Amino acid sequence: MLKAVLFDVDFTLFRPGPELGPEGYRRVGERHGLALDPDRYEQARIDAIHALSGERELVHDEEVWIAFTEQIVLGMGGDPVGSRGCATDMVREWERHENFALYEDALPVLDELRRHRLKIGLVTNGQRDLDEFVAHHRLDVDAMVGSKAHGRIKPDPSIFEAALEQLDALPAETVMVGDSYEDDIGGARALGIRAILLDRDGLHLDEAERIDTLLALPAALGLAHA
Repeated sequence: MLKAVLFDVDFTLFRPGPELGPEGYRRVGERHGLALDPDRYEQARIDAIHALSGERELVHDEEVWIAFTEQIVLGMGGDPVGSRGCATDMVREWERHENFALYEDALPVLDELRRHRLKIGLVTNGQRDLDEFVAHHRLDVDAMVGSKAHGRIKPDPSIFEAALEQLDALPAETVMVGDSYEDDIGGARALGIRAILLDRDGLHLDEAERIDTLLALPAALGLAHA
């Protein structure tokens, strides 16, 4: 029997605002004397993921976030001399709660889960203080585990286990929903948690357990609509 639903945060429930996108990088770059090209952002981000993925350890480390962001800055045309300072400032922008907004499909679905008396938990990687973030956005959740406080990052099993403990739920009673196949889906399934990929951009059409909007989640969970 389903008892709880775990959610990733960024790109699942929350959309990063413009200050964290290509134009945000350009503006922060200007403060550091860098002329960053917003058109190069998407490829720079993909390249940064590939560059650091093989070196990643599942330990929360601020230096990793700065190094990742610095790779994006360099990929957008940043000079190595100023890229480190620019990257550090961009990481600070990711710590600002007001730079995020809920997707339009998030609250209706969270309300629907509550109507079915399901527990709701959050599991996220990142530099933000998750307790403060949840309070800032007035989210009603039963559990929250952020890698900054926990010390380990997804897909490390301990971060999911910590959430299950807070929810007082077993893996078989829980579903994980997230946008990252490796971190959210693979990490949860390794513990025996059913996982549903939120594929907003249609990048994983071959994945059987996928939805392209959170509005499809209640049906995927087999919840009857009143």
